[in-house]
Amino acid sequence: MPSLFTKIINGEIPAHKIAENEDFLAFLDINPNAKGHTLCIPKKEVNKIFDLDEAAYINLMKFSKKVAHALEKTIACKRIGMAVVGLEVPHVHVHLIPLNDMKEMTFQHKVEMNNEQLSELAYQVAANYTV
Repeated sequence: MPSLFTKIINGEIPAHKIAENEDFLAFLDINPNAKGHTLCIPKKEVNKIFDLDEAAYINLMKFSKKVAHALEKTIACKRIGMAVVGLEVPHVHVHLIPLNDMKEMTFQHKVEMNNEQLSELAYQVAANYTV
């Protein structure tokens, strides 16, 4: 059965996309810890990050770095935090979270954003993403 993220990749479930290439996709988390909380995923469905082949792992980190720079250009924050937990969805995903306070990394702190706010933010971050 395809993961939730594979369904997003296949266009079966909508997402607020920020960046995409042949191998990876970045989109806003719909239940964000902070404004701009983004998920970077490989398009190939793999459950655990350390099960990615070395090239895919390195390229996911390179892709995530570019997305993080776009987030920094868009959202006022002290830094972009990164976490890989992987328990929620059995598909590799890197969380990029604009941080101003440590509580934003706890995954218990959430901010409310409606669909319109997410769409506008995705547009703004995408405009700052450079290939």
